Parts: sequence; structure tokens; C-alpha cells
Amino acid sequence: MIKISRRSFVASAGAVAATAGFGMPAIAAGKTIKIGAVQPFSGGLELFGKQAQMGLDLAASEINAAGGIMGHKVEVLYEDNKTDPKTSVERARKVIQRDEVMAVSGPITSAARDAMAGTMKRLKTPLLYATNYEGGICDRYLFSFNTVPNQDTAPLIPFLKEEGVGNSYYMFGADYVWPRNMFKAAGAMIKTVGGETVGEEYTPFGVKDFSSVIRKIADSGAKILLFALPGADGITFIKQAEEFGLTKKVTIAFLGFAETYLGAFGPGKGEGMYAGLPMVANSDEAGVQEFVSKIRKKEGDDAVVSFYVMTHYNSLMAVKAGIEKAGKVDKEAMIDGMGGLSFDIPTGKAMITENDHHVAMNMYIGKTGNGTLNVEKKLGVIAPEGQCG
Repeated sequence: MIKISRRSFVASAGAVAATAGFGMPAIAAGKTIKIGAVQPFSGGLELFGKQAQMGLDLAASEINAAGGIMGHKVEVLYEDNKTDPKTSVERARKVIQRDEVMAVSGPITSAARDAMAGTMKRLKTPLLYATNYEGGICDRYLFSFNTVPNQDTAPLIPFLKEEGVGNSYYMFGADYVWPRNMFKAAGAMIKTVGGETVGEEYTPFGVKDFSSVIRKIADSGAKILLFALPGADGITFIKQAEEFGLTKKVTIAFLGFAETYLGAFGPGKGEGMYAGLPMVANSDEAGVQEFVSKIRKKEGDDAVVSFYVMTHYNSLMAVKAGIEKAGKVDKEAMIDGMGGLSFDIPTGKAMITENDHHVAMNMYIGKTGNGTLNVEKKLGVIAPEGQCG
């Protein structure tokens, strides 16, 4: 995993009114707008923390270069949540109460997000959640900038059937909230297209030997492996599946797959895997190519750019647009300004839904091949299902 350095920051002195459960008052002229970033920079998912940081850093630099937000400079304060829910809560409380942030970006896992939810609501601070997730949250203080199942998984399942890949599924993922709820949603989608689920299994994090489950999947007769094991564990599984020959027997539909995994499986490995995504970095779309070029100019020519970079970039750009729409730098006004907001992102137009704060945007089906991730099909704008019941 990549070890990264975090930006140093200057803390504001004193406690703020949020400690008593009240929103932060409007910011005085000339004062810096601070955004907390509670992301994993250790603990197993630091790869994704780095992706988030690249997107947030580019957004902040562009905003500041253009004069800030209504004349206020933007500063992102990074905190390592260590891929741990309890630490996530502690770090969120720290940046809200000590550093007076306007919003908090992060985290990656659903477990950490759920752990933080009470703190965000109590301290009346919006959480900018830019990771694809299982859906189901309707809260004034949460904005989801990535995908939910009807955007990334629902189009993928009928596509695989149409491609003749197969219609029988084995579902295997990590034993936590996101995979379990994603598989629950996928199971209903598979039935809709006349498919069947022949197996469903979960694994704890940190497993080193997947040989037994690989044999089970191979013997199940499934044509498609719906896979939801993120980070280093997912890489380990795919490597072992390649060695066993499983990838010659089943097609892998990798939930949450992104360019961050490319090259991790070894030369010529990890080919022919499918995913539903809100961006593919090597797309020929002008906005995507411009975005990737800006990231690499800032981070280096070898920087890996995935949709996680874009969605975190989008989240900070939405903060800017929401504050400017509201006409004042104030948390509650910003939240109102972001609801129903239409704004430009690298893949085109996006819109934040008014009540449940999820994002409608262009979607794609990608497929790995020749060591890269390619656009297999452009799906157009897909709106998220309503999350408020």
C-alpha cells in the first residue's frame, strides 16, 4: 500500500458553538473556509485515501487560484481515520470542534460513515461522502457524491446477460455493511433478468489464503463472480484466483473497481473484468482528459486517476457552488444551496437531489483489457433512486 504524507495544518484556538449542538455562525470576511478530510491514510485502505486527497487538493487549488469562495481562501485539513470507525468519529469531532470546519469529507467504508453519522448530525455539519455505497441514507447532513446500486450495479447485470457472459452468479465479498447490502440489492436485480444466485459468501479482512473459497466458486457452476472485496484483500484474492485458473471459468463483475487496481495483479492478469463506474480515466471525453491531465500535472505523470479522485473533487466544487448560490458562508445556508444544485463535473452535468442529497450523473460500464480500464458502454445520466422512502 502507498504511504503518503498528510498536509500539516494550523488549528484554531478554542471550542466552537458546535459543541453545544449549534451550527457554525457565518464566517467573517477574509477568514479561511476550512474543510475537514477524515480519510484512511493507514489501516488497509490508504490507496483510496490518497485518491480522495488528490481530488480535494486539485479542487482547493483551483478554487483558491480563482479567488476563493466569495473571497475566502479554502483550506483542507487532513486527518487519518486509520480505516477504523471509532477513530473516524474522534477525528470528525476534532476538526469540527477545534478547527471550525464548514464540512467534513470522508470516510471510505460504510462502517466508518455510519459511526460518524450521529456526530455530524449532532454538530450540524455536513458530511461530504464521495465513495460508492449501498444506498439507503436520507439525512440533511449527508451528501453522497458517488454511486448507489441503481446507478452502478443495476445497469451492469443486464449488460452482462446481453453480452452473453452468463446469468448465474456467485457473490463473494468482505463481511461488512457495503458488500452485504450491495449483494441484497444485486440479488433482486439478478432475479429481474431471469438469472440465479448459486452462492453467497463473506470473508473477514486480513485473510491470506482464499484457496477454499476459490474452489467452491469454481465448483458452483456460476458463470459470473459478483465481487466486493476492496483494497489489499481484493488484490490478494484476484491473484490467487488467477493462479488457480478461476478467471478462465468465470467472469468477474468487480463492484467498486477502479484504476487503482490496475497493475496490482501482475502482467497480463486481471483482464476481462467488468464494473459500473461514474468515470473511466482513459475515456476520450474532453472533460475527462482535461481532468486527468490536471491531476497528473499536479501529482506526477505516473499518478493513477480513478473516479474516487473525481467524486472528491466534485464534492468540494459543490461546496463552492452551494455557498455562492446561498450568498453567504454559513453551514445551514450552504446545505440549502447544495440541495437541488446543478453543476459541471469532468464527465458533464451533475445534479444534487433536493431532499436526499445524492447525485445524478453520467455513468459507464468499464472493462479491463491490455493493462488498462476501457469504456465498454456509455450509459448516459442515471439519477439515483430516492433514498427517503
